[in-house]
Amino acid sequence: CRRANFCVNLCVFDEDFKYVLLPVSYGIVCVVGLFLNLLALYAFIFRIKTWNASTTYMFNLAISDTLYVVSLPLLVYYYAMGDNWPFSVGLCKIVRFLFYTNLYCSILFLLCISIHRFLGICFPLKSLQWGHVRHARKVSVAVWLVTVVCQSPVLFFVTTSTKGDTITCHDTSSKELFGQFVIYSSVMLVLLFCIPFLIIIICYCLMARRLLQPTRGISRLSRSKKKSVKMIIIVLVVFIVCFLPFHVTRTLYYSFRSWDLSCQTLNAINLAYKVTRPLASTNSCLDPILYFLAGSKDQSSSPWLSTATSPLLSLRGDKICQH
Repeated sequence: CRRANFCVNLCVFDEDFKYVLLPVSYGIVCVVGLFLNLLALYAFIFRIKTWNASTTYMFNLAISDTLYVVSLPLLVYYYAMGDNWPFSVGLCKIVRFLFYTNLYCSILFLLCISIHRFLGICFPLKSLQWGHVRHARKVSVAVWLVTVVCQSPVLFFVTTSTKGDTITCHDTSSKELFGQFVIYSSVMLVLLFCIPFLIIIICYCLMARRLLQPTRGISRLSRSKKKSVKMIIIVLVVFIVCFLPFHVTRTLYYSFRSWDLSCQTLNAINLAYKVTRPLASTNSCLDPILYFLAGSKDQSSSPWLSTATSPLLSLRGDKICQH
């Protein structure tokens, strides 16, 4: 097979499209994501005087996004050169490791933010106890440890291969270890995506139901409630758009490679998987937008984030949950 083609089960797939799609999309994510996340980190470090749990989680999320986007120029060069990796094997492993680490750090920190907001809306007294910044710091350290430990096998599986004058930096593993890599990826899918996604959906459904309940003496939704409902919708949309398509197409891609299917079907899922990879990376650009949406323009301490950080948490004063 030619370099621009990909072979699976004697099917030849033309992948010329990715040599335009991936460099352009990764380049945009790199520039936009780096600018927005550095701006977010500046706001967190220099403009926010009082931190709370949500601020802590969002700060760690910004660090994760920043570490990932600084690695994207290597991928931009790699795909622009037609799948030719001129760097070391170790650097290939690190780039792939940073992608998956950022992916699952983002999911877990969004989970932490969602649970914290859920407690603030429906269990405000417990939120005062468990939502302290010192607990958030411990949880953040735990998230980093869990993610790094769970993704460390990527450093073992990912490798390069040489064919002629071309060196490929695989995002999976060698053919000999591919079966084990699929099992590992399936476990990560359940532990770090399916379970957190399910918990987020449950939390937001309960929060939305609580927020949509009429407050005593008020017939219409207050401004803060409307903003909170919008935040719930936005977070779910971002989660579904960035993470769900990638995990679905990746699972199908890995499964179909070992099945006896038509070349047309294999080519379709291969195309979908390649398209959703940069889509998963866009969370590095969308997360800073969430920081902005979560902020309050009424606060002078930060142009983005109020001391409460999330409008959902400030709703305690609206007596949404009665005790």
